[in-house]
Order: sequence, then C-alpha cells, then structure tokens
Amino acid sequence: MKPQKEITSVAELIQKRRSIFPVQYNDTPIDKETLLEVLECARWAPNHKKTEPWRFKVILGEQKKALGTFLSAKYQEVTEQPKQIKVRKLLENPQKAGAVIAICMQRDPKESLPLWEEQAAVAMAVQNMWLRSTELGIGAYWSSPGLIRYMDEFFDLAEGESCMGFFYMGYTDQEWPEREPQEISSKIEWME
Repeated sequence: MKPQKEITSVAELIQKRRSIFPVQYNDTPIDKETLLEVLECARWAPNHKKTEPWRFKVILGEQKKALGTFLSAKYQEVTEQPKQIKVRKLLENPQKAGAVIAICMQRDPKESLPLWEEQAAVAMAVQNMWLRSTELGIGAYWSSPGLIRYMDEFFDLAEGESCMGFFYMGYTDQEWPEREPQEISSKIEWME
C-alpha cells in the first residue's frame, strides 16, 4: 500500500519516507527491473572526488534464506546468551523481504578522503534509494546489526570493502505510520 496521499513534491516525499519493517511486508515479489530502478537512484548521490564508494549486493530467492541462516547461526556463535526471539528474527527477516540489499562501502584505496565522507556518501545513496522506494510504494528499512562485521564470511568482499548494513525492501498492505519529528527550530542556532 502506498502512502495515503499522492506525493507531489520532493519535500513531501521526504516527509512521507518511513521505516517499514520486514514483519509488515506481504508476499508480493519485487522484480529486478524495479530493484534496478531503485538502485539507479543511488548513483546520483553526492560524493567528494567522485569516488562513488557505494557497493550493493542484491539478495533474492534462496539466497535470502542463506543470509538468514548465516545471521542466525553467527549470532548464536558470538553471543554468550543468545535470545531466541532474536535468533528467529535474524533467520526470518530476510525471507519476509521482497529483496535484501547489502549496503557496502568501497574505501578509496588512496584514502584521499576521510572515512566519514565516504560513509556519508553511501548513506546519501541509500537515502536516494529509500525515497525512490517510497515513491514506488515499497516499504524499506536500513538494518545495521553488530553482525555486519562478520559479513566477509558470507560475501566475497573486495579489499577495502565493508558492509554497512542491510536495506530490507517489501510491499505492505498496512497503512504507512504517521510521524512527527521534533521541530527544526530546536536544532538550529542562528548566527547573524
């Protein structure tokens, strides 16, 4: 289900973006053409020195089950007292999603930029993807579990490449939740 009101401006699109979680997704698949349309928006994110540090691994079909199995098993392996609810969530969330996109960053080999600038560029690329997903009526959620530090055991990451989390995507039949962030005036200091 798309946001209740038709979106007519960029500001409106930004205000309608929400975290829609895997438990809220229905079984409607997301085709590769739509995924590519969402990913295409990532490449237009600003990035210093045109390093384009974003990398994406699109996980579909049986690989979603493999990801869930890996995350669940790794959590149990590295956690002294694993919680069964989290074990189940890690196992099931990838399978509930229409697609899972691993959000990765390829560090500039020359390290000509501060790390934070490349991480920020990846985050802006994900924001572009999230906005396009919202416009298409696809729910999305960026998950960054502590387990991402082990993703080199699941993915073939290049030297200098790291995983920053997972972009879960799925259609939903539920209404998109309302949100009222704090007033921006509480975050601004005017200096004239």
